[in-house]
Amino acid sequence: MSLYCDTMIYKNLIPIYLKKVLDEKLILMIAVLFRWFVSLHDYSGKSKTPMYGDYEAQRHWMEVTVSLPTTQWYFNSSDNDLLYWGLDYPPLTAYHSYLNGLVLKRILPESIQLSTSRGFESKFHKLLMRYSVLIVDLLIFIPAVCWFFRQFFKIKNNNQMSQTMTIAMTLLYPGLILIDHGHFQYNCVSLGLFVASVASMFTNKTIFTCVLFSMALNYKQMELYHALPFFFYYIGFIYETYKKHSFITALKTLSILVLSVMITFLLLWLPFISDPKQMFQVIHRIFPLERGVFEDKVSNIWCLINVLYKLRNMNNHTMATICLMTTFISVMPTCLDLLKNPSKIKFLLSLINCSLSFFLFSFQVHEKSILLVAIPVLMYSPQSVFMCTWFVTLTTFSMLPLLIRDNLLVPFISLSLIYFIVHYNIEKLISQQKETSKLYLLRNLSLFGCVILTFCAIALKPPPKYPDLWPLIISVYSCMHFVLFLIYFNFSQLMLQIPKKKLY
Repeated sequence: MSLYCDTMIYKNLIPIYLKKVLDEKLILMIAVLFRWFVSLHDYSGKSKTPMYGDYEAQRHWMEVTVSLPTTQWYFNSSDNDLLYWGLDYPPLTAYHSYLNGLVLKRILPESIQLSTSRGFESKFHKLLMRYSVLIVDLLIFIPAVCWFFRQFFKIKNNNQMSQTMTIAMTLLYPGLILIDHGHFQYNCVSLGLFVASVASMFTNKTIFTCVLFSMALNYKQMELYHALPFFFYYIGFIYETYKKHSFITALKTLSILVLSVMITFLLLWLPFISDPKQMFQVIHRIFPLERGVFEDKVSNIWCLINVLYKLRNMNNHTMATICLMTTFISVMPTCLDLLKNPSKIKFLLSLINCSLSFFLFSFQVHEKSILLVAIPVLMYSPQSVFMCTWFVTLTTFSMLPLLIRDNLLVPFISLSLIYFIVHYNIEKLISQQKETSKLYLLRNLSLFGCVILTFCAIALKPPPKYPDLWPLIISVYSCMHFVLFLIYFNFSQLMLQIPKKKLY
């Protein structure tokens, strides 16, 4: 009888386990498939002289880093015209470009011949470039997402979604797929390192957390959007350590943090720190003030105000100071709350609030920078699936003008529809979902507005006097949503009560 019961238990348990494994494997397969389908479409600046686009920028950095010594990577010269896609990201991006360049030099050397390969395009080269994004996505971003949610679900048991559902919603997020595998960038590297650093924090591996986030920051300087929550969380953690243990213990923790960050930075900046001129030139390149307060029509406050008062006419240094002050004011509530109550769930909310504040108020914002907000929102989504999926859907919509320019309209519509269908079915499966009918109506009206504006941007020609009418309306419409979401997420963090025993 006992043997029979044991056999029946195993017969029931094994299919459940296999179903879970197969579900996650299926999600990964679909995620890779979607990325590859998008990669078959056009990319930024295809055949558009004289500057082409981001695809050409990445190719050009490969030829510069392979052809020139490190001392010339960030300096203007006859071999390195900084006005033609000069390298303007931190050293880790340059090293990644160098590695990609070495591969291309071996397989397709004519694609990275300095000064003679500008605008190089071929089907084989496109295939190699697409593979280069997919490989780092598979090696860095996708494993980081799986690692983070495994750790998250270990410490949080009152989630609205299962681990498998949450991984699916994150890996199928259209915004990142369209930008990296369509438009063409390597955001999956910096964002993957960032997600991995948060996963490491959730396992209380302080050194690993510092190293990973320092690497993310040294890949793209926009990771500064996420830096303040790390700083205030650990300062709050060290203060609580001092109160509960001793000054020596707190000092030891602080020393570990500082040394981990410093050593990582020193190693990554090693070719540039021996000469102060080199170091300051790199800093100058990665923080350019001459570009203006924003690029194109971005869904932030300054683009909205620019409709009424032309901010581009203001001195860049004055505008940068205003941006710094408003961003500082905006992030203070979330940072001070995290300092006082350094819990991991508040940390996630602070990541959202800080990155969204930087997107809305900081200087020199790209429309693609909304990805830096979308990823933390997806990381928090098990706690608030309805609001988070509503938000990330809007982030993809906010980049519509860019995607139209890149001929990515078909994958944008396809992925957005699939994502909404997946989200809708997950909502039906979640028994805990108790959003009011009014909130559902508001969400549906909001997304219907996105559909209407998408139709207008595609089908209706703007008046000759206002050629940028639809991109401007899309940016203003998205910005108004983002401001309201900033209020919502700040309120969620400040009202969240964490028992003292569950801090950290």
